[in-house]
Amino acid sequence: MSTATGTALPDIGLRSPGAGLVPLDPVRTALLHGLDRLLTGLAAQLSAPEVVGPPLLPAEGLARLDYFRNFPHLGVSAGKFAPESFDGLAVGTAPTGLPLDPTGYLLPSATCYGLLLSLEGQDIGVGGLRLSATGRCFRNESHYDGLRRLWGFTMREVLYLGSREGAVEHLERGGEFVQGLAGRLGLTLTRAAADDPFYDKGGARARLISLDPVKHEFSAPDGTAIASVNRHRNFFGERLRIRAGAQGPVFSSCVAFGVERWVHAMILTHGTPERALQQLRGIRT
Repeated sequence: MSTATGTALPDIGLRSPGAGLVPLDPVRTALLHGLDRLLTGLAAQLSAPEVVGPPLLPAEGLARLDYFRNFPHLGVSAGKFAPESFDGLAVGTAPTGLPLDPTGYLLPSATCYGLLLSLEGQDIGVGGLRLSATGRCFRNESHYDGLRRLWGFTMREVLYLGSREGAVEHLERGGEFVQGLAGRLGLTLTRAAADDPFYDKGGARARLISLDPVKHEFSAPDGTAIASVNRHRNFFGERLRIRAGAQGPVFSSCVAFGVERWVHAMILTHGTPERALQQLRGIRT
């Protein structure tokens, strides 16, 4: 492919600057953007308007959602250099080891947290509410592996809040969309209950989910989970006092897509990034 099409670079490669940090060349970038456009099809089907969530999440709010109790190992804190660091930075000292002050905020590890916290204390009415958003998410993982597991990645989600029945329907339609789109792209996915990386495997939430799975993942043949459907029950409705009129605290659910992982699955299936992009461009939106 020529540089005129924006899908090639002249005799250079983009190299990872560190573990879990993978730059995308023009072909993979075209794959990422093209796949994300296709993934917005679920939002279109469900009439979920596109919004932009906050770039940081308050630690206090996450604590009220049991985030740190369940996932203390995943959080990536947003710190700022302390004033006593400024002189060293100004003369070119490497920032490693210089004092940091906490800000009280974390980088998002999932797109829906910011949307849910933004709705705290609100009454969405009895008709239910759907929102679609994409954002950069960050996780402190035990290891990193190409596009399968990254420090920072792109997550698209379609969120529902409303009745119990509506939350279930949202996931059913989301699951149908995932399998339908995968078929059009030539991907074969398997669906299974997720085994989320709870810090305390014996904790109450981990035990409950082992008995009644609330998250199912869709995985490529090598085991990479590229999408999930997540049933929240009325947990966020109660914790954040989000109501649906006289129905009381909302039930919620979301469908999530790890877009870089879809890029990985396409290359895995079709052999090369170029063939994957050709397959993508050959289907109708």
